[in-house]
Amino acid sequence: MNIQDQIKSAIAAHGMWKARLTSAIDHGSSDVSPAAIQIDDHCEFGKWLRYGEATKFKDSPHYARCLELHRQFHLVAAKVLMLALSGKKEQAARSMGPLGDWTNASAELTKAMMDWRSAA
Repeated sequence: MNIQDQIKSAIAAHGMWKARLTSAIDHGSSDVSPAAIQIDDHCEFGKWLRYGEATKFKDSPHYARCLELHRQFHLVAAKVLMLALSGKKEQAARSMGPLGDWTNASAELTKAMMDWRSAA
C-alpha cells in the first residue's frame, strides 16, 4: 500500500473512534481501556507511522506534525473514554461536541494527514 492509501486508511480508522467513544458515553462501557487507547503505536496507523514505511519520511514536516497530532489524538480519546467510564457523560459529550477537545484533535489530525497525502 502506498503512502496515500495508508493515510486514507488511517483517516477512516480514526473516524471510527467517534462512534466507539459515543457508544462508550451512551453505555458507560467499552471493550478497550483508556490506558490502552492512550498508547499511540498500537493502532495500525501508529504502527505504520512509528515503525513502518512512514519512517522513510522522518525528515518531512508532515511526518513530524502527524506524529505529534496522532499522539495528542490518542491522549484526548483516552481522556474522553475515562470520563465516559467514570459516569461523567456530560463532560465526555462536550469533548465530542463541535468545540470540544476531541473534535479539535480529530480535525487537526485529519487535516494534517490530508495535507501530507496531498503532498506525497
